[in-house]
Parts: sequence; C-alpha cells; structure tokens
Amino acid sequence: MVVQRSRTTDTATARTGRLLALGTVLCLGAAAVLPQRAHAQSRSNGGIYTCTDDRGIRRTSDRPIVECIDREQRVLNADGSVKRIVPPTLTAEERAEREAAERKMAEERAALSDAVRRDRNLKARFPNEAAHQRAREAALEVVRVGMRTSQKRIAELETERKPLLNEVEFYRGRAMPPRLKQQLEANETSVAAQRDLIQTQEAELQRINGLYDAELEHLRKLWNGARPGSINLVSAPAAQAERR
Repeated sequence: MVVQRSRTTDTATARTGRLLALGTVLCLGAAAVLPQRAHAQSRSNGGIYTCTDDRGIRRTSDRPIVECIDREQRVLNADGSVKRIVPPTLTAEERAEREAAERKMAEERAALSDAVRRDRNLKARFPNEAAHQRAREAALEVVRVGMRTSQKRIAELETERKPLLNEVEFYRGRAMPPRLKQQLEANETSVAAQRDLIQTQEAELQRINGLYDAELEHLRKLWNGARPGSINLVSAPAAQAERR
C-alpha cells in the first residue's frame, strides 16, 4: 500500500510540473505577442507612410520618412487605401514665402469683406442722390457756421480797433503809451488769427466737396447695379466729413 501511494504522488507531481512549464511558455509567448500587436495597432491607427525616394527606392514606415522629406508621402490605411497625403516638408525660406502668401491672401479677403460691408452700408445710408446731397450740405454747414463765427469776430475786432486808432491820432508826433501799443498789437494779432482760420475753413469746404464728389461717383455705380465690393473707393467722405 505504501509503494502504490508513492507512485500516485510522483505521477501527480510530474503532471503539475508539466502544467507549470506549459503555463510559463504560454506567458512568455503572450508577452512577446502583445508588443507586436500594440505596434501593429499603432501602425493601423497612425497609418503607414510610403514613398519613393530620389534613388527610386520605395520606402514604408509607421512615421514620416526622412528620405522623402522633399516629396509627398502617402499615408495608407490598414487595408491599403490612401488615408491622406503629406506634402513635402518646406525649407525655412519656402515656409516664409508660403506664410507671406497666406498673409497676403488673408489681407485681401479681409479687404474685400470690408469693401462689401462698406458698400452695403453706403447704399443703405444713401438710397438716392437727394439723400447724399443732404448729407453733403449738413457736412458743409458745420464748416460754414465756423466761417460765419470768424467773420463776425473780425467785425467785432474792427469795431474795437476804431477807438484805439482815434487815440493813436491824439498821440501823433508823440510817444505812444505802451498800453495803447499793446492793445493795437493784440487786436491785429486776433484779426490775423481769424483770417487764417477762415482760410483753413475754406480749404476744408473744398476737401469735403471733393470727398463727396468721389463718393457720389461711387454710389452712382452701385445704384446702377455694380456688385458691392467690386469698385475701388478712393475715400470714404461720409465717415470723415460729417463728424468733423
């Protein structure tokens, strides 16, 4: 009975050893397969890069291929279909040129958008020539009011000057008092300042008329059916003149 039990125990021990060895082999195999699957999954998700380099050699990789940086690279899906195309990597100079071109295009788009908005606002504000003429007259009137104020002030200064001139006659042939001399000089300076101001206001009237003339020509094209944003406007007088 003792011998039989010993043989049974040995058999069980051997069987356990074989199972442990088999388990170890399976674990090692799984450990080797998992990284490969993970790598394959990564390739599948990121795509497979492929290209033909300058020597005619076809290359593939799971990342951008350095040998093909000067040409486009195709990124393939796992089934071989094209996922996307990666353009050639640009040099610093090429990147600068491309960025400059993109900035210029963006500026042109923004300018066009502004022109379209400006023309639409212009037509909405001035639906006809009579409305535009009223705006012109309103802008001109602001300057004319200033001119009338200056002219009135000159007339007042001339009135103030008459008694001073009469007093000067009293001192003819004698030294003029400093007070009188200072009053005359102040009067002359004020008159000169008002006359300069009137000249400036006259120039402003010409400027406003010129701006509204240019705008009216632009509006006539819009009223006749020109597309908003399609005409170059030399200036925008309504935004400048009427708020002065």
